[in-house]
Amino acid sequence: MYDICIIGAGTVGANIARELAKYKVRVCLLEKEEDVSCGASKANSGIVHGGYSDEPGTVKAELCVKGNRMYDQLNKELHFGYRETGSMVLGFRDEDTKTLEKLYQYGIQNGVGGLSIIDGDKVREMEPYVSKDVKAALYCANAGVTSPYEFVVALVENAVTNGVELKLNTEVTGIEKRDDYFIVSTNKGKIQASYVINAAGVYSDKIASMVGIDDFKITPRRGQYVLLDKEENYLASSVIFQVPTELGKGILVTTTYHGNLMVGPNAEEIDDKEDVSTTEEALEYIVKTARLSVPAFNMKKAITSFAGNRPVSNKKDWVIEESRVGRFINLVGIDSPGLTASPAIALKVIEILKSAGLNFITKPDFEPNRKPIIKVKEEAFKGDINAANPDEHIICRCEQVTEAEIVDALHRDLPIKSIDAIKRRTRAGMGRCQGAFCRSRVKEIIARELMIPIEEVTQRGKDSPGLPQRVKRGDYTKF
Repeated sequence: MYDICIIGAGTVGANIARELAKYKVRVCLLEKEEDVSCGASKANSGIVHGGYSDEPGTVKAELCVKGNRMYDQLNKELHFGYRETGSMVLGFRDEDTKTLEKLYQYGIQNGVGGLSIIDGDKVREMEPYVSKDVKAALYCANAGVTSPYEFVVALVENAVTNGVELKLNTEVTGIEKRDDYFIVSTNKGKIQASYVINAAGVYSDKIASMVGIDDFKITPRRGQYVLLDKEENYLASSVIFQVPTELGKGILVTTTYHGNLMVGPNAEEIDDKEDVSTTEEALEYIVKTARLSVPAFNMKKAITSFAGNRPVSNKKDWVIEESRVGRFINLVGIDSPGLTASPAIALKVIEILKSAGLNFITKPDFEPNRKPIIKVKEEAFKGDINAANPDEHIICRCEQVTEAEIVDALHRDLPIKSIDAIKRRTRAGMGRCQGAFCRSRVKEIIARELMIPIEEVTQRGKDSPGLPQRVKRGDYTKF
């Protein structure tokens, strides 16, 4: 019998699990995929937003600003990768100034620090490669970038270290409410819990319907991206937006935490929650629109494209509440800036649980710290693909990932055995060649370290091939 069952190990569920790990409560975290961070949490912009985009008084606005201010301390404890870069919202026409002023006022009311409206000359002084057509911009010093999948991995790893039970490959198939507890049916048996937290992202409406709640609907909003080589990262030092539309914050240009240039996303509402494909038409639109902000990026340096689905609900704001089914906590429509707000969402859920009757006693032995997996390589680093020392033995040439880093990832508290799980923790396979050189070598290390047959090592779980043919890269040059 658990005190709390959390459904969904994305960024919201992971933050809640880690926050609950500070208390003497028995918690299980369920994830239907083979690893954590397999939904929108691994396929988003990785932007830690300042908090000026959302209407004052909304849950989004309140929690975005609070969450933003929590990242620096979280990164000091968990070492997932965070850098405060600042952001700009570019205006190209005289009428865009009204939008910038509106966002500025939103930011002031929301309590955002480091805000100013700057003219085009100042924009180009700070970002020399921005278009000459930019007339003004809203600058926010408090925005930054993070590695979203590493953030989730770090949170869950630390939660498990502190007593949370993680159950991967565990899909919820039904929920039955008894007097003061729930029976959660899964593909791996039944779980009893006094409280259930629905953090299932695009599937949160499906989970809620299992207890008879059907007054909201989640529509997947797909966002596609293009990732370019690190050689292009000189083009942007901050996160560069355009004035937003009703569908979102628009096409951005940014340097990722690990140094790639990235452009996107678009916003398209789709029917299939599993459809994370990319299309030539959308990528062409993204590239064309991004060039309005930063014209000079070289599409010959594009290394991959990807997409993620954001959970957009038919509600005007996020819903974070104890539902009409007592002790069933709903988190509905946590779209952008959900990544930014997720640490603050977790604190709000703790307060909801307290109000719902759960008794919280602080753990005196909670361990807040987690060591990084990726080791920063100094200029004097002498890695080699033939080195005998695991600390110097290079497995992934593009990202300089060593054997020791992969072995470290495999022997931590999260049970993993897929090539993609290693990629999310070490970046092996994320470079120019997209795993063509290192994929088979990573597979051999996984099999050796876990003492399993090599054919059991798959790309991304039980339904994926063990060693797929390399996917032909798109012809990005025509964009």
